Amino acid sequence: MNAPKRLDATSRERRASVEVKRVNLALQGGSAHGAFTWGVLDRLLADERLEIQGISGTSAGAMNAAVLAAGATHAGRAGARQALEAFWRRISQAQPFNLLSPPPWERAVNGWNADHLPQFLLLDLISRVFSPYQLNPANRNPLRKVLGQSIDFECLREHPAVKLFISATNVRTGKVRVFKERELSIDALLASACLPFLFQSVMIDGDPYWDGGYMGNPSIFPLIYGAESEDVIVVQVNPLQREETPTTAREIMDRVNEISFNSSLMREMRAIAFVSHLLEAERLDVDRYKRMRVHWIDSEQEMNKLGYASKLNADWGFLTHLKEIGRQAAERWLAANYAGIGQHSTVDIKAKFL
Repeated sequence: MNAPKRLDATSRERRASVEVKRVNLALQGGSAHGAFTWGVLDRLLADERLEIQGISGTSAGAMNAAVLAAGATHAGRAGARQALEAFWRRISQAQPFNLLSPPPWERAVNGWNADHLPQFLLLDLISRVFSPYQLNPANRNPLRKVLGQSIDFECLREHPAVKLFISATNVRTGKVRVFKERELSIDALLASACLPFLFQSVMIDGDPYWDGGYMGNPSIFPLIYGAESEDVIVVQVNPLQREETPTTAREIMDRVNEISFNSSLMREMRAIAFVSHLLEAERLDVDRYKRMRVHWIDSEQEMNKLGYASKLNADWGFLTHLKEIGRQAAERWLAANYAGIGQHSTVDIKAKFL
């Protein structure tokens, strides 16, 4: 992290004795599933061999990014880890009566998957008939209070510990807008996480915004042009692949949403693969084009077990369950791929995306 003044003498000596590698992070959205990313970040922050330079985030990924940066600005790595835990605990407390958390006897059969619960099916039906402008005319969003309690925006804008790139989708133009540190606000983060079937669009500078995942989940290009490190670690929340073909209306809609929210990331990965190929073939000017080394952390086997309904489940037990999955995924990735940082991509982009 870029907050050395907060590191104690022992930590400084430890950092001086190991090779510290600078990386950027790209964090996907996924509502409550963003607690998986919390776990990944917690493990990466615990590793003093890594220095995080920039973060591009969307939706829950944007909130994780901003909370991490705010915590690091105040108290370095330890502050970032504490801020993330406090944020996710507030998320859980903001939903005290969690109707979408499966009871113990249901979890014994279906795990944390809540797509079959009657209360979710009713909520899903209502959201298809009535818009948030009808259901929530006062436009109340509990995340506004949580973000206000979790982030000192004035300090973050003036003294960010890392570079931030937060994506939201302009409803009028269909283009992605990337908010940088000095533009960050509660509204910018709410815009990045604004699912149009659940929340009214967020107005910023006279324009309405929806979830950034429609156009960048997350956006990689800001890290290419706005951060020096050539290594980017993508933290994937939404599964890219599913073995079973969806057959019910709910399953079909969920898979359509997954494909839509992954499509922009897949296009950027293909572009990176194409540019990398041309650079390797010496057909592009290396002084004008940047070679990116891509790394990937996911846990598709575990995340495939979860349906859309669980993205709305803020039960503390569920969030900490996802955090532990994220920590384990990051632990495995570090053990297998740390040496590759700064040397080469540790994910085969062509095999994964072409």
